[in-house]
Amino acid sequence: MEEEQVPPAVESGESPTAIPNPEVFDSEGYVTDAMPADLDPWIVFDCGKTPRAEFDDWLESNRPSQVSRYGDEDKGPVGWIAVRRGDHSDPNHADMDGLQESWDKLLASGRTVNFQEVKELALKHRVLSGKWMVSLKTGFNLEHAWECVARAVLDGKILQVKGEVMWLDTAIRATGVKCRLAHKPNVYTYLKIYENNCWNLRPTIYDSNFNLCLRRSLVFNKVTNLEVI
Repeated sequence: MEEEQVPPAVESGESPTAIPNPEVFDSEGYVTDAMPADLDPWIVFDCGKTPRAEFDDWLESNRPSQVSRYGDEDKGPVGWIAVRRGDHSDPNHADMDGLQESWDKLLASGRTVNFQEVKELALKHRVLSGKWMVSLKTGFNLEHAWECVARAVLDGKILQVKGEVMWLDTAIRATGVKCRLAHKPNVYTYLKIYENNCWNLRPTIYDSNFNLCLRRSLVFNKVTNLEVI
């Protein structure tokens, strides 16, 4: 039998700090955390408005490790750091109001909320865009991945191509990013469906892991558990 470790005693007048366990972080917690980031100011390099010659200085001044999410004495909070190229309006002319209305009706109907229902809403209201996401801890790997992707966007090597989810994965890999990627359709973001939601939906539908031996990504559909060929 293993001995149970006893946590340090808390002296009088002190209060222990509760550290949330990411394994049990509920969906509402993700919503609460994500929404302010979307509303807070963004730091953006717009390739169509800012001279390319200024990019290196901009990149050096706005590395993830140097920008505080919640601000500091000199600067306020920052939601996102982004490099934009071209028109970022939704090419599908998504019907966001209709999507929300249909979602509310689905919830009120009592019908089962599943992947197929969300997919049909996305198709009906033309919410067809998505994003490949990477999660890295602060450090060299994050700085390197961010610079690779930022420069690729600047050079036009990564573009929003309708229907080309796998092409974008290949383009990102070509920049040198080899860590795990996850693809999330934007409909899940708009409907505030995050991890550990009450419907047990997976908000990311593709997993991409780079195979060093094959020198390519192995992409799996998380709904069917089958490799995407």
